[in-house]
Amino acid sequence: MIDGLSVLALVTARGGSAGLPRKNLREVGGRSLVARAVQAGQRAETVDRVVLSSDDPEIIQAALLAGCDVPFVRPAALAGDEARSIDVVRHALQALPERYDLLVLLQPTSPLRAPEDVDGAVELCVRRGAPACVSVCAADKPPFWMHGLDERLRLRPILPEYRQASRRQDLPQAYAVNGAVYVARTDWIMVLDSFIGPDTLGYVMPRERSIDIDDELDLAIAEMLENRFAGEAGKPERERMRSA
Repeated sequence: MIDGLSVLALVTARGGSAGLPRKNLREVGGRSLVARAVQAGQRAETVDRVVLSSDDPEIIQAALLAGCDVPFVRPAALAGDEARSIDVVRHALQALPERYDLLVLLQPTSPLRAPEDVDGAVELCVRRGAPACVSVCAADKPPFWMHGLDERLRLRPILPEYRQASRRQDLPQAYAVNGAVYVARTDWIMVLDSFIGPDTLGYVMPRERSIDIDDELDLAIAEMLENRFAGEAGKPERERMRSA
C-alpha cells in the first residue's frame, strides 16, 4: 500500500510461447522466470498482493511453490498468441472479488527487474498523480539512425529530419519501453485500451536490468548478467569499489 492506495501485482504467464518453448518455466540463476516475477512483486514494499494469471498447470504449480496466489485459471480464449496483455489484465481485475486502486503488471520475461524497480515505478505514478507509469531504458541505438529498405533494397531513413546528424550527442535521448514494470490505476485500465496514453510517465531503469527474454540468446545474456550481479554482491565493499 502507498498513501492509502491498495496495490495488486499481476504476473501473467501463459503456457504457450512461439519463440522459446515453455519460456515462462525457463530458469535464470536457478529460478524460473515465473518464480522470479512473483518474488519481485512479493519483495516490493508497495505491493499488497501478488496473483498469477495462467492457463498452464505446471506454471500454476511453480507460482504456488513461490508463494503466489492463484485465485483463478486464465480462460483458453486469453491464452493464445493473439491474446492482448490488456485483456488479460482486465479479466484478472473482473475475476477478483476484491478491488484495488493500482495494478502492477509483472511479465516473467524481465527476470532481472528488482523489487526497487517495482517500488520506484509505483511511487513515481502516485507522487506525480499520474494515471499510469511504465518502465523504460535508454535506447542502445538512436532510432534516428535507423533505416528501412525499399523494394530495391535501398536505405531509406525512418526519421528523415535527423538524417544529417552524425554524432550521438547531437541527437535527443530516446527511451524504449523495456517490459519490466507497468503500473496503472485500475479504473483507468478498465477505460483505456493500453497502459500507455498521453499522461503515462516513464520510470527509467538501467539497461543491465532491462533484458527482455524472447529467445535463447536473451536467456544466455540474462544468465551472464545474473552471475555478474551475484559475483558483485559477494565481493567485499573495498573490492567492489576497485572494480567499479
